[in-house]
Amino acid sequence: MSSVRHLAYSRLFCHLSKSKSVPKSVSSHGSQTRLFSRSSRCRTIMPAWVIDKYGSNDVLRYTKNAPFPVINYPNEVIVKVFAAGLNPIDVGMRGGYGAATMSMKRDPLKLKQSGSEFPLILGRDMSGVVMECGLDVKYFKERDEVWAAIPPWKQGTLAEFVVLSANEVSHKPKSLSHVEAAAIPYVATTAWSALVNTGGLSKDNCANKRILILGGSGGVGTFAIQMLKAWGAHVTVTCSQNAERFVRELGADDVVDYTSGPVEEPLGELEKFDLILDNVGGDTERWAMNLLKPWSGSKYVTLVTPFLQNTDMLGLADGMVKTAATVATKALKHLYKGVHYRWGFFAPCGSALDEVRDMVDAGQIRAVVEETFRFSQVPQALDKVEKGHARGKTVVEISKGGQDFEH
Repeated sequence: MSSVRHLAYSRLFCHLSKSKSVPKSVSSHGSQTRLFSRSSRCRTIMPAWVIDKYGSNDVLRYTKNAPFPVINYPNEVIVKVFAAGLNPIDVGMRGGYGAATMSMKRDPLKLKQSGSEFPLILGRDMSGVVMECGLDVKYFKERDEVWAAIPPWKQGTLAEFVVLSANEVSHKPKSLSHVEAAAIPYVATTAWSALVNTGGLSKDNCANKRILILGGSGGVGTFAIQMLKAWGAHVTVTCSQNAERFVRELGADDVVDYTSGPVEEPLGELEKFDLILDNVGGDTERWAMNLLKPWSGSKYVTLVTPFLQNTDMLGLADGMVKTAATVATKALKHLYKGVHYRWGFFAPCGSALDEVRDMVDAGQIRAVVEETFRFSQVPQALDKVEKGHARGKTVVEISKGGQDFEH
């Protein structure tokens, strides 16, 4: 069935600029015909960077024969990727981080053999052009310029094409190039999930609130600074001394250098905070909770959680039990002190990107691209991300797909 579906769905575009839409039924099951997409353009393979096993950078493999993505559900779209942003999660996934949870999401009934995710395409950020729409997609049409952050259990963006759900996609900001746009979606939706969904902040209640960002010079931090300042908050960040000017240019009000000594002492001399966003982890929660305003609804939201590590080490069931026990214990412990302890997670959301797009086009948020690599330089790009100490995002330009790959 899967091979029949693949051949049926894969009649797509050979060229972005010369093809036309052709109404077409797509798949049959028994005597019933199921309609998923509008076209029947013929293409079954594409260029991509893949991994065939988990490991270090040497597991990366360039291929011109990666399976072309197919529309399996009528709410999906296929996008030609012009640029892909890289994130620390890509380095983690390359090494197998979160493999147990991702396997469950891909195959909840465990019908497939172990290792069925391979060849696996990394990359979560994307900016590109819609090439194909499922029949239930109303908000997008072919040739629309879009951006998106793709869930980690789906095939990624280090490829010429990608398929994703329409509710994960948003129209790209008109003021940004594809390279600039690809630097934003993953960090934007992560920050939005942590600050808005978990932290309860919004443009209507953020004025004059005091926010502390631990680790402010990376992708999530640089985005959060700009969004919070656009909403009127007072923002304090921790970063290294050589990043101080950088984060102040983004709008940070107070900056504490973590390289000059323990940051809890200078932070403790400041007025207490309404919310702390922790991008660092480690032992920060041991002292950071004392920096919050007690009994005023203040929150500590950390993006560094043991959830995926627990499921990798203990299996899905035991890992989830341990995770639930850990977060419940910590939440109750700190609630007793009058502050709220929360975990934040990346959550793909097209509607959040719609809000971010408007802020970008209004000049309130700018893309922070530290370095751009060619499609042929994906290993070097991932190596740079792995080294850390980022001042913004690393982006891979894939504007001509694999046709401009240089050996």
